[in-house]
Amino acid sequence: MPAKRKLTMRHIRQMLRLAGSGTSSREIAVMLGIARSTVQDNLKRAAMAGLSWALASGLTDDVLEAKLFVHPGVKRGQRLRQEPDWGPLSIELKKPGVTLLILWEEYRSAHPDGYGYSRFCELFRGFEKRLSPTMRQEHIAGDKVFVDYSGKKVPIVDRKTGEIREAELFLGMLGASSYCTRGRSVILASCFASVDFPAPGQPTIMTRFISCPRLRPYQLL
Repeated sequence: MPAKRKLTMRHIRQMLRLAGSGTSSREIAVMLGIARSTVQDNLKRAAMAGLSWALASGLTDDVLEAKLFVHPGVKRGQRLRQEPDWGPLSIELKKPGVTLLILWEEYRSAHPDGYGYSRFCELFRGFEKRLSPTMRQEHIAGDKVFVDYSGKKVPIVDRKTGEIREAELFLGMLGASSYCTRGRSVILASCFASVDFPAPGQPTIMTRFISCPRLRPYQLL
């Protein structure tokens, strides 16, 4: 029996490619090192979704996952609560201002008896692990702080004139702990202060961290 391996979307793509070339499910299982029943189950899902290798090759992992697992939470004897459709949900999460908390609140409004927030997050992380692997970075404590503008503007009211101007939120996050803070932001009409700190919010962020990391990788400032 082949050793068990964590199933990713890359495995599923390989299954479809091999099946399309006439390879049997038993041979696919041996080649990929996964159970034959797993191969058969996923090929059955692909057939029900009308997916072939030619069609799947033009889809992103998120879309392919959504088509294969339309109702991933409806599994008899395994999960009693309705599970979200993780494919479209993961796409929504990439939009500015969207968080897992917001998506969970929308999910619970549609399914009042659904999962709690912590379990919702746990299941979503499990879904992410099934997608194609991405580059992982290891961060040492005190080594880096990642800084960037949030992309969301906030209104600032001039106390003297009542004029309302928009300001950018400037954020910093420590790589190792993911601790996040914000510094005083810049009115859009202002200019950058210096070369060392290309955004005036950076000194404030360093003060809030009560430390000075070795590196400050800049994003799209």
